[in-house]
Amino acid sequence: MAQRKTERLMNLVFTLLATQQYLTKDQIRASIAEYREDSDVAFERKFERDKQELRDLGLEIETGTHDALGGTTGYRLLRTEVELPQIDLTVEEAAVIGLAGQLWDHAGMAAETTTALAKLKAIGNDFDPSVLRMTEARLTANEPTFDAVFDATGRRMPIAFEYSRPDGETTLRHLEPWSMTSFREHWYVGGFDRDRGEPRLFRLSRIVGDVKPDGEPGEYEVPADADLKQVARALYPPTPDASAVLRISAGRAQSLRRHAVRIDRIDEATDEVEVAYAIEADLADDIVSYGPDVVVVSPRSLRDAVVARLTTIAQVHA
Repeated sequence: MAQRKTERLMNLVFTLLATQQYLTKDQIRASIAEYREDSDVAFERKFERDKQELRDLGLEIETGTHDALGGTTGYRLLRTEVELPQIDLTVEEAAVIGLAGQLWDHAGMAAETTTALAKLKAIGNDFDPSVLRMTEARLTANEPTFDAVFDATGRRMPIAFEYSRPDGETTLRHLEPWSMTSFREHWYVGGFDRDRGEPRLFRLSRIVGDVKPDGEPGEYEVPADADLKQVARALYPPTPDASAVLRISAGRAQSLRRHAVRIDRIDEATDEVEVAYAIEADLADDIVSYGPDVVVVSPRSLRDAVVARLTTIAQVHA
């Protein structure tokens, strides 16, 4: 019911914005499907409630008529009363939107993404999503359940699905989805596993068949301290199998130093630190966050990854 009401109110807003003319009740009713389904009495009550709700939200609906001699009262919304002021995005905010555009570059949301990015460019936030390649967590043909899982997660609705384990065995699982995350180039949904009685992660590419509702929207609350990255690392702890040599400013980048297998003093201002790592992309992200205080000596692939990230940041800023 709440979803239908929200959709009806949005349709009413769009209808009242669509023309500079005052629209009569009959014209409004003819434009919105849910109003057309109501009896005359039900429509009158619903329309009056909807007008008041919009006014409570700060949208002033004008009443009047274009007939100088009077006539049927009409309604409209002026764009100047509804539109937001100029939106100035920071470099970081623009980058997030660009990355979101990459994520939604698939059949389910491609049109909406194009429209959103076009609107942002139209108000002066002109950035090129193609340079925002810090991550490649894109959807593939092996993840057809993404939309259904995403929808259930946003609505806090329990779901049930058949899940194929690495050994090939398929079991029915019941999950209260908290959120979705990309990890090691795959998409996962995490939440409270009703079958195991604990937080778990499920890889979308291993879901077999359809994802089905297993309860009502809003049936549970997501814990305030829910962190799927921690769940992922607890379930699939990476094993360091490589090392990198870094030049780090004295007293800086303590989190990198904690993973050091060797620290040599180069001079008063610089240490050479060798750190062990498992996932190069994660280490590159960490290094970039320290700016000029950390320089990669080796391996070359890690150095290239860091340079690519810094180049992207510079391009977005420019």
